[in-house]
Amino acid sequence: MSRSVYADAPILIFDSGVGGLSVLGAVRAHLPQAPLVYAMDGAGYPYGQRDDSELAARIPALLGRLVERYRPRLVVIACNTASTIALDTVRDVLAVPVVGTVPAIKPAAERSISRVIGVLGTRATVRQAYVDDLARRFAADCRVLRHGAPLLVDYVESTLRDETAADSEAPRHALAALLDQPGGAAIDTVVLACTHFPLAMDALQRAAPAGMQFVDGAEGIARRCAALLAHQEWPEHTAGGLTVTTGQVAACSALAPGLARFGLAPPVAF
Repeated sequence: MSRSVYADAPILIFDSGVGGLSVLGAVRAHLPQAPLVYAMDGAGYPYGQRDDSELAARIPALLGRLVERYRPRLVVIACNTASTIALDTVRDVLAVPVVGTVPAIKPAAERSISRVIGVLGTRATVRQAYVDDLARRFAADCRVLRHGAPLLVDYVESTLRDETAADSEAPRHALAALLDQPGGAAIDTVVLACTHFPLAMDALQRAAPAGMQFVDGAEGIARRCAALLAHQEWPEHTAGGLTVTTGQVAACSALAPGLARFGLAPPVAF
């Protein structure tokens, strides 16, 4: 990267809710001294149930404001829905590197023995032509079955709030919706195409048939961040992370214990 970067310039990780924490954890493992800003669009949550045109306008504008305020060295759009809809536009308008999140169909195809892959995401993600393109390019010899699972997103949000989940059966129902499709019984690999879903990994594994494996993009994103930021200066000591949100901060206050588990401060208004 040619531009000069201050040692305390953060990595900004963005999602509509808490799903991006799965990516933040991987980034922190690769770059433990990196200052982090975790930005949630609480006023826009959940992205998976919003209109594509609305998100295509909202996300670049919001990220522009966040970059202006926090001056990050790099932005991570830790949301499959936001990335599939707005990543190209965000890269065009921001003067910092931007790493997006795409469904991990390529590594899933590399692992699958049965050649039948499931894709669990939001409704907005699984309907995108971008997912069709990934399947054509990297899984042409596979059957790719999809399911949009909004209740699984809500389940993860509830568990991070230490609340009784709105639907404790959401992981089992999400997998059943894939397995019950024609040919679904042969699925041996499931792409977690929403960053929320790795945070439900334990529940998904309990609900899954023996031998089913799950693939997500967090580790690949973290490696990409480390490569882009190689040889940059960092603070001498690991800093705690900042959490900011749009909308009502009070509505996010129950997230404080969950955020603390990821080394993040309670959310403040943006």
